[in-house]
Amino acid sequence: MGAGPVGLLLACELRTAGVPVVVVERLAEPMTESRASQLTALTAELLHERGFDALLAEAAHEPRAHFGGLGYDLSALDSPYAGNWKVPQYRTEAFLGQRATELGATVLRSTELTGLTEGPDHVLCEVHGPAGPRRIEARYVVGCDGARGAVRRLAGFAVTATAPTRELLRADVTGLAVRDRRFERLPGGFAVASTRDGVTRVMVHATGRAVTARTGPPEFAEIAARWERVTGEDISGGRAVWLDAFDNSTAHATAYRRGRVLLAGDAAHHHLPIGGQALNTGLQDAVNLGWKLAATARGLAAPGLLDTYHDERHPVAARVLAHVTAQELLLLGGSGAEPLRAVLTELTGLDRVRTHLAAAASNLGDRYGPPGPGLTGRRVAGLRLRTATGPLLATGPGPVLLTLAPGAAGPGRFPVPVLRVIDESGSLPGITTVLLRPDGYVAWADGSEEDLDQALGKLLHPEVRKRNARL
Repeated sequence: MGAGPVGLLLACELRTAGVPVVVVERLAEPMTESRASQLTALTAELLHERGFDALLAEAAHEPRAHFGGLGYDLSALDSPYAGNWKVPQYRTEAFLGQRATELGATVLRSTELTGLTEGPDHVLCEVHGPAGPRRIEARYVVGCDGARGAVRRLAGFAVTATAPTRELLRADVTGLAVRDRRFERLPGGFAVASTRDGVTRVMVHATGRAVTARTGPPEFAEIAARWERVTGEDISGGRAVWLDAFDNSTAHATAYRRGRVLLAGDAAHHHLPIGGQALNTGLQDAVNLGWKLAATARGLAAPGLLDTYHDERHPVAARVLAHVTAQELLLLGGSGAEPLRAVLTELTGLDRVRTHLAAAASNLGDRYGPPGPGLTGRRVAGLRLRTATGPLLATGPGPVLLTLAPGAAGPGRFPVPVLRVIDESGSLPGITTVLLRPDGYVAWADGSEEDLDQALGKLLHPEVRKRNARL
């Protein structure tokens, strides 16, 4: 449910694996405004592996990031996409939507979900569209319909939430001549302005002002008045092409799965949009969930594999929420935040601190395995592995066994495909065999505490293992 970037990428993942997909979207047309405009290094890697190089070619490279307005460099990241990549969200959505349609996903626009009833082997969805009410029977339902979407509410997911205490207004405006400012803290609040292709994105927060109860976007006159009060500049002569208000409320689903209903993106975790983390965390949710849901729907998955979606992604979003809340205090906390900013400015001068922050901001530091230096849970993209035909792209429909030494593993001995690779980086001394998940993360490598058979048992259904091993 939801034809935003998260729902569309998930549809692409499922259709690539041969799973039928219906996407229900309330809006009649794709959005044309750019709510988020930044892709992290990990998201860029994932999109490259899925053939979205044309989208990435449109993106402007930004080699730096910030933590609460305190900048640091990203160029030393171990990724071919080190840095952030600036591209309007509507372009990302357009590319994903076109691919989903090409792959055969059905997108129902102007259609709202009005009811959910879960049965023993299906979910009955009641929807209302241009032709009136209808019912759709689905094996599984995934709510990618945003923080106020219907799936989370109708399915009864519990959330931990905080009420809003601060509000920010933003607008895209033409005809302005104001200087760019990235994170300007002023006595009366906070202001951002950035002009690109003749359109200026302004964002403003007035310190101490109560959150306004709204049923729609603010008027441009309200944004202009607040901007003038905080900055002293008059922008009322511009022409607004997009208006928005948002606050610092948060919500995090305590579980990402309830039976045959799952959540991804803002439906699962909602927070103040700082640093583009919401979009990126959601897209990475889709990649993590896609292969697991596809394998489950096709009867190929090990029991419990689908539950690992929550196990792996919930902690990632929890960390993002903590980082966003800390940055909110640094940016919007008024004069009381200055001592903390001074200390953090000192800390960001340390190499280890910058390295830690860069790993978090790029999402490359996220692992799906035990802590420590082992390979399990690590992204294979950083290992620089090559096949006989070129760089290894981990986007297959199922797990694959990589061999780095002749004779380490051969076809017919294991219930998964075996692929010979070369370690050009020399980063895997002594490693001969790696079990790779479809999303590009290492599920097992020789030298780990568990054996390969146990690792395969966590991914594949027992009957599939038996059948494939006999082939």
